[in-house]
Amino acid sequence: MSKPTVEAHGLRKAFGEVQALDGLSLAVPAGSVLGLLGPNGSGKTTTVSILATSLRPDAGRATVGGLDVVTEAARVRRVIGLAGQFAAVDPNLTGRENLRLIGRLSRVGRRQARVRADELIGSFGLNAAAGRLVRGYSGGMRRRLDVAAALLHRPAVLFLDEPTTGLDPESRFVLWDSVRDLASSGTTVLLTTQYLEEADALADQVVIISAGRAADTGTPAELKARFGAVVFHLDFGRQEAAQAAHTALASAGYRPQRDGAGIQVRSVTGSGELTGMLRALDGRAPDPVSVAVRGPTLDDVFLSLTRGGEAA
Repeated sequence: MSKPTVEAHGLRKAFGEVQALDGLSLAVPAGSVLGLLGPNGSGKTTTVSILATSLRPDAGRATVGGLDVVTEAARVRRVIGLAGQFAAVDPNLTGRENLRLIGRLSRVGRRQARVRADELIGSFGLNAAAGRLVRGYSGGMRRRLDVAAALLHRPAVLFLDEPTTGLDPESRFVLWDSVRDLASSGTTVLLTTQYLEEADALADQVVIISAGRAADTGTPAELKARFGAVVFHLDFGRQEAAQAAHTALASAGYRPQRDGAGIQVRSVTGSGELTGMLRALDGRAPDPVSVAVRGPTLDDVFLSLTRGGEAA
């Protein structure tokens, strides 16, 4: 098995009395997308800042492309791209001027920077706006330009820190497609996000962190299989019938939640439990008008692993 492109072992970082990272470890295989998922304050941005060399860890070690992020920080910066939570482009320049300037700052040749800027403008759907000042761009356009700027020097590793926060659905989906294209072309991507569906849609591996530690790691499918719950929704049509069903299910050991004329029950044992639920209702409540079954999601995993943990 090839050596991971990004590795972290036992990272610790404190800000005064706040322990932001408390022994975090992770590994990102080459050409894959790792989703770093956690609640606000869990240590996601601190992790990216250490891996991108803008923060030093208090303890632990991390490498990017085999380069130590502390002792070889300058070399690390040459092989990474970073798009933070807020677009870092200049609003008083056009989109094309921003990219060419980033190229020059990244020590890309003048001609190469022009060619690369035009490539990225086309790839990110910004041709029509390339000659306009960025201050007139929408939020989604700024984020796409920011990611394009992070890619101008063709980095082997790209860090995206909550890149779609605050974007409308259409802009988010455009960025999702861009991330997929990057991974398929061989770029290694570490993506932090608060959006569970985003991690599910993009990540090959997910690390869920809570209070500065990795609570669990796996593919989205593996995590859902381990922690996810099947959710049954039983519609009884009438509130009185739903109340009778709630009483019957609760007395049978289930934990039903009533919402008007509907009952919702979570099960970690799978869809086969529906038979037992219907048996518990027999003779004690009317039959449900309809039954819907939803498979496990990363929402279930996330709540299982982070509920009750203190974020740092």
